[in-house]
Amino acid sequence: MEDFTKAKIRRATLARRQAMSAAEIAQRSQQLCKQLFQHFPVAEWRWLHVFLPLARHNEPDTWLIIQRLWAEKLDVRLAAPVVQPDGISLKHYELTPNTPLQDNRWGIPEPVVVAAPEVSAAAFDAVLVPLLAVDEAGHRVGYGGGFYDRFLAQCGSNTSFIGVSVLDDAPVAHIADVLPTDIPLHAYLTPSGVWRF
Repeated sequence: MEDFTKAKIRRATLARRQAMSAAEIAQRSQQLCKQLFQHFPVAEWRWLHVFLPLARHNEPDTWLIIQRLWAEKLDVRLAAPVVQPDGISLKHYELTPNTPLQDNRWGIPEPVVVAAPEVSAAAFDAVLVPLLAVDEAGHRVGYGGGFYDRFLAQCGSNTSFIGVSVLDDAPVAHIADVLPTDIPLHAYLTPSGVWRF
């Protein structure tokens, strides 16, 4: 990965992640949950935005974080994204233990819109951001759709953007093809620790 373009990083990282076993993903997801509660002021947040995992792509199991928040009855409200009919933007809806979910066209679970209140992007204290890799400036490689960059640009100036990965990769030195519209992260959470930018 000498040239560190997004496409090259994306291909290599997806292949490595796809090769991991379900047991390995489960164990690393548990470690991610521990790291989040250990290194971030979770109990002080009012609103946390969380992506719901696409299990067949070996994404981090964020349900462990969600269920711990519900179990500990912390005063933190949760919201999850719903891809809009335009195919390029997200809206965000409250997620509670009673929120019905349905899979979107990619198989990602989403809150059923008629049953859940919408939450403004400006309301979030922290956003958990899916990623494949990140560089030393906090720029991330995602799946290439630009959904999260458009969303993060709408968040408040005090919102913490936390990238989450089941891989224990250190940030790469520099992603070659960062765009002016790419929004850098504030932190990068891995099973073994946290990087801050």
